Amino acid sequence: MKKYLGLFLCLVFLGAVLAGCGNNAADNGDKEPAAGNTEKTQLVVGATAQPHAEILEQIVPILAEEGIELKVNVFTDYVQLNPALEEGQIDANFFQHVPYLDDYNANNNADLVWTVKVHNEPMGVYSKKITDIKDLAEGATVGIPNDATNGGRALAVLEKAGIIKLKEGAGVTATDADIVENSKNIEVIMMDAAMLPRTLDDADICVINSNYALEGGLNPIKDSIFMEDKDSPFANIIAVKKDKKDDPAIQKLGAALNSPEVKKFIEDTYDGACVPAF
Repeated sequence: MKKYLGLFLCLVFLGAVLAGCGNNAADNGDKEPAAGNTEKTQLVVGATAQPHAEILEQIVPILAEEGIELKVNVFTDYVQLNPALEEGQIDANFFQHVPYLDDYNANNNADLVWTVKVHNEPMGVYSKKITDIKDLAEGATVGIPNDATNGGRALAVLEKAGIIKLKEGAGVTATDADIVENSKNIEVIMMDAAMLPRTLDDADICVINSNYALEGGLNPIKDSIFMEDKDSPFANIIAVKKDKKDDPAIQKLGAALNSPEVKKFIEDTYDGACVPAF
């Protein structure tokens, strides 16, 4: 009887030891993946192709060192970028200036905010028919963007060039109804900003954002016949939802875009067509 009791106790002891080893192995197995965890935070930023997506690509390695995987979604229609941000399809967008964002918020009951200014894209006047803005003919057709703020901005450029005069206080949302002097009787044609480079075959002149000029194969410095001042208040920004403004990944995105590396890239690549705003 004692012999069987002793054998039983040995088996119980051995089972306890094996169970303990098994638990330790399981514990170690649970901890090993955590120790080797290299999972990164993914940040999805929507942008137009030039120069915005190109600039964002420059900071992919910078953010990777911060544990952030940057994914750049290129939109061909910039009008869709703010709705995409509101709907959560993207974490941030990069294509617009503050007046455009303010106008969007006001007209869509939205509450998007901006975090950092990155660069300015001076708006230019382009033509395939004349080489000097002073040679614009009587009754000329003039293409400008059809969104509120860029349309108003284009009219301000035409005023600066001496083509028209706007009523006092017209501001960035000016329309052709705000023109009070039109000595050349120009006809203003409003259309999607991305279409303007292709309209140069028909219109006498077009006022085009630098990003769309670049996408259309134009050199804003060499091809424009009149250029907006480079220190205009239309710096391009990063926009996010209000509750994401202080998110660590968004903060790191802004810091990377305001880095010396990005400043050098803008200056070296765009030769004045885009200028740093920081």
